[in-house]
Amino acid sequence: QVQVVESGGGLVQAGGSLRVSCTVSGRTFSSYAMGWFRQAPAEEREFVAGISYSGGTTYYADSVKGRFTISRDNAKNVVYLQMNSLKPEDTAVYYCAGGRFGRLSPRESEYAYWGQGTQVTVSS
Repeated sequence: QVQVVESGGGLVQAGGSLRVSCTVSGRTFSSYAMGWFRQAPAEEREFVAGISYSGGTTYYADSVKGRFTISRDNAKNVVYLQMNSLKPEDTAVYYCAGGRFGRLSPRESEYAYWGQGTQVTVSS
């Protein structure tokens, strides 16, 4: 059984930084892409960042490019999202997702396993 568990969310002031983590068990972590998505209140869930199976390729939504960094440690089965220069509009529940394939994608349909989400709140 595949399990995806996020951690590290919380409350931070605008301009601050936060790192969220995601641990995956039950599958060969290093064979699959990973992604981070987020959902703000009354909004659709949206893609934030993705990373290929090897970590060699990353892709970001325009809204976070230059501020967020996705990375992975295949030895530990963990993917990270480092968030810097946070803005109130980054407030959302952040979801980690395990891809169906090794290549990364911004499409939800290409992710098979999802965590429960972790709340990130940025105060102004």
